[in-house]
Amino acid sequence: MLPFTLEQFLNVFAAYNTAIWPAQILAYAIGAIAVVALFRKGRASDRVVSAVLGLMWLGTGVFYHGVFFSSVNKAAFAFGALFVIEGAALLYTGVVRGGLRFAMSFGLRAVIGAGFILYASLIYPLIGVATGHSWPKLPMFGVAPCPVTIFTFGLLLMTTDRFSYWLLVIPFIWSIIGGSAAIFLDVRQDWLLLVSGFIAVPIVVVGNRHALAVLAETRLTPSAELSR
Repeated sequence: MLPFTLEQFLNVFAAYNTAIWPAQILAYAIGAIAVVALFRKGRASDRVVSAVLGLMWLGTGVFYHGVFFSSVNKAAFAFGALFVIEGAALLYTGVVRGGLRFAMSFGLRAVIGAGFILYASLIYPLIGVATGHSWPKLPMFGVAPCPVTIFTFGLLLMTTDRFSYWLLVIPFIWSIIGGSAAIFLDVRQDWLLLVSGFIAVPIVVVGNRHALAVLAETRLTPSAELSR
């Protein structure tokens, strides 16, 4: 059993959304910037996408979990710490070290990633409205943990090079914890969150291993040809 009711859960969002307004509009704006950056190759664009993700995780960890959700669930302090760690890791890996590469492509991996991005930004809030979670009790894109997690999986599916799998651990953990709201609180838009980690993580890991195998084979081919 959860230590709070559905009404308490939604009231937290009402207080949170009211307090941070108009940050929700800013979240959509920087989310759109991140998506546009996918179409522009280059280190600067990669850093922009990483910065957007990092800021979303940091902001959600500090303000939603630490300040608001902790009023009904003391475990939120631990959740907030995890979100801050993930945000800092994304900023360090993607912005400071330039270790994340993003690009828009047209393979199955990218299609699933684009679907996650669309779901987090548009479909998620629409399902919330359709099921009676009207403003301001509506979890919003970019400032609520569940759509932030889905959006993150979507963008990480757009990566073109291997990155540290540690960046997937906290989003995967939250996909289970946050996704439990679909079961215990009937928050129907979180059903995709519940399975998103099980979809995205294997695709990223298997895809990266395949890419490394192809790269290794490509590097070995010239040597093999010269030895003939």
